[in-house]
Amino acid sequence: MKLGMDNIGRVTDDKLRFLQQLGVEGVMAEPEIQPDNKGYYRFTDLVNLRTRVEASGMKLEAVRVSKWEWDYKWMLGLPGRDEQIEHIQKTIRNMGAAGIPLFAYNVHALRFYRTSWHTPGRGGALASSFNTDLIKDAPLMAGGPGTDMSLIPTSHRQPISDKQMWDNLTYFVKAVVPVAEEAGVKLGLHPDDPPIPSIGGVARIMRSPDAFQRAIEIVPSKNVGLCFCQGCFTEMGANVVEEIRYFGSRGKIFWVHFRNIRGTTNKFTESFPDDGQMDMLEAMKAYKEVGYEGYLVPDHRLKIEGDTEWGHRYWAFALGCIRGLLQTVASG
Repeated sequence: MKLGMDNIGRVTDDKLRFLQQLGVEGVMAEPEIQPDNKGYYRFTDLVNLRTRVEASGMKLEAVRVSKWEWDYKWMLGLPGRDEQIEHIQKTIRNMGAAGIPLFAYNVHALRFYRTSWHTPGRGGALASSFNTDLIKDAPLMAGGPGTDMSLIPTSHRQPISDKQMWDNLTYFVKAVVPVAEEAGVKLGLHPDDPPIPSIGGVARIMRSPDAFQRAIEIVPSKNVGLCFCQGCFTEMGANVVEEIRYFGSRGKIFWVHFRNIRGTTNKFTESFPDDGQMDMLEAMKAYKEVGYEGYLVPDHRLKIEGDTEWGHRYWAFALGCIRGLLQTVASG
């Protein structure tokens, strides 16, 4: 197992040096989107990002599409979804050609994550949190940050059921898996966060372990698996260690968000990795038990005293926690 990082945002030399100094071996990042970009990551931009990361002594292990505008049509089953899927196929082919092995994606159709970003945590650190009571009367298709609702035609602003979302995901997976297999790129599916049935009338289907068991069987393939977010699985109320064993023993965990929370599905708060309800040592032991050889990555930073806008101090603490647990498990 290896120490990894995403949540990088705009890639800078400062961030790369910082991460390499802390022992990070691989990162998930995205190329800067150029003004003339047509909706997919170009081969040259991916190669340039890979060589920049490698120059700092790390590997570019994964890429994800961070622009909602590139995804929302296939997620919501809107006109134009085939063009968006073709663009994602181009990104995956270009990733394969550039030697980048993992494409991370989700079905966050409306990108609604939290109801607060200023909940007090340990020592007054500010954490993000979620409370279902605050969104129970959300307007139809209420989107979060980065969701431009004006792009959705009025004729398609209507409730979307579980079945419709499963149909949309199935349509997407059947289109991209053959391309991923040909390109030698793995597809890692991330849970909905928060993992509740719906927000604003739009279903959130990746909300349970059973949903992931179903999703990886849409097109059985060694290239299909999970971006396993411990925080999300804890939010689901799942037995995280058992889910690590289930998916890990089948070789379906491709990337791990090693984070912790306090609370329940309907009301939870992010925590420091050592201050939540999940036993992180037991989780680390489970990854070793199933032979997971990939990356363990901190996620969802808390705002702590004197930190930078990006979060150097928090990421240093979280990465250090992971490093300590890796060494503990390695030593037996």
